[in-house]
Amino acid sequence: MLQVLKLPRSAFYYQTKASKRTDSYADERALITSIFHQHKGRYGYRRIHLELRNQGIMINHKTVQRLMGQLNLKSTVRPKRYRSYKGDIGKTAPNILNRDFTATRPDEKWVTDVTEFKVKEQKVYLSPVVDLFTQEVVAYNVTKNARLPLVTDMLTSALSKLKAGEKPIIHSDQGWQYRHRSYQQMVAKNGLTQSMSRKGNCLDNAVAENFFALLKTEMYHGKYFKDADALIEQIKEYIEYYNTKRIKVKLKGLTPIEYRNQALQAA
Repeated sequence: MLQVLKLPRSAFYYQTKASKRTDSYADERALITSIFHQHKGRYGYRRIHLELRNQGIMINHKTVQRLMGQLNLKSTVRPKRYRSYKGDIGKTAPNILNRDFTATRPDEKWVTDVTEFKVKEQKVYLSPVVDLFTQEVVAYNVTKNARLPLVTDMLTSALSKLKAGEKPIIHSDQGWQYRHRSYQQMVAKNGLTQSMSRKGNCLDNAVAENFFALLKTEMYHGKYFKDADALIEQIKEYIEYYNTKRIKVKLKGLTPIEYRNQALQAA
């Protein structure tokens, strides 16, 4: 065979010796596989690298990427957005946030939006508030219709989490719910500052858009749901997981709740 393939005898002995070597990354492969499946395929190599580091396993992120490729472990990938704009009805607010998605403390800046899901000819709508400092979903409402209580009930829940004196900016798009008098009165009555994206510019609310893309990639697209109620339960379960178990690269390998607690302890 070596003569036919025109290979030296040393190639045969090298491959024979190599095949008998133990896998130097056997433990890491097993742990990577465990982490990947524990998070239902939602972690790419960056988060798995952080999780390994959190567990005291110090290997290069490129090595993690290579091992995941060898294991054929690929995180799920991303969707289309619900649009709540229905013409120039109600008052708009200025774009006070102006794409400044940085914050110096929890509950300084919030972003909110509405997204739509479909399952077996039924629709489900989710309205969350995301804190720009912790990336935490502070409050949310999920229903089978997009009527006004979808956002006003969500806002009521978010307001109940605030401590005395906390009055965040709350940023949204120009959806009809956010231009509705009842919603705007709630915002003003509680001393919050309302901010809105420019019309047709989704990048002005990029953090909310990214959260929806992430959620739909990791728990919705390609998944089976018996009906709208089953989907609603999965959304609730995912948000709990996102807040308390899913580490984020931007939060230095912490979950949103851990990052909030760390910030409050340091204050």
